[in-house]
Amino acid sequence: MKRTEGTKGALPIECVNPVKNRWRIRWDEKESGDNSISYMEEEFDRVPTIDEIKAVVTDYYNRRIDSEILTGFGYEGNAVRLSRENQFNYKAAYDLAVQTSGASLPVTFKFGDKEPVYRTFETTEELADFYMSALRFIQNTLEAGWKKKDGIDWSLYII
Repeated sequence: MKRTEGTKGALPIECVNPVKNRWRIRWDEKESGDNSISYMEEEFDRVPTIDEIKAVVTDYYNRRIDSEILTGFGYEGNAVRLSRENQFNYKAAYDLAVQTSGASLPVTFKFGDKEPVYRTFETTEELADFYMSALRFIQNTLEAGWKKKDGIDWSLYII
């Protein structure tokens, strides 16, 4: 799988070498200007089934969604990595703060992508603002990904 440059009108599925029975599928078109586009492309050594095509394309989008969740969130101008471990830690700290009416606070988290930034949350309200912002970001990212995947016209891949 690779991003390739091409011209507008490239077919979503095409036999590129009939002698060797090589087929390519294309998706995620982005305009590059000058009547050119870039798109993701995967090559098969046979005519791919619609299930194989769906698996490749949805896997690509799922990995992009996961990557966006991991590295796309920021809080108070700082990058915040939302790894599964960090998500668990943020949830645990928030739940404990709520359950103890703030007795478990303060809690400090390390943010930043180049230089570490340590953010201490002193109140349940501060922690709730951070945690809810992270949850909204995750939910919005998932919804955008679902919309993108739901918008794929699979009929274009049936030959």
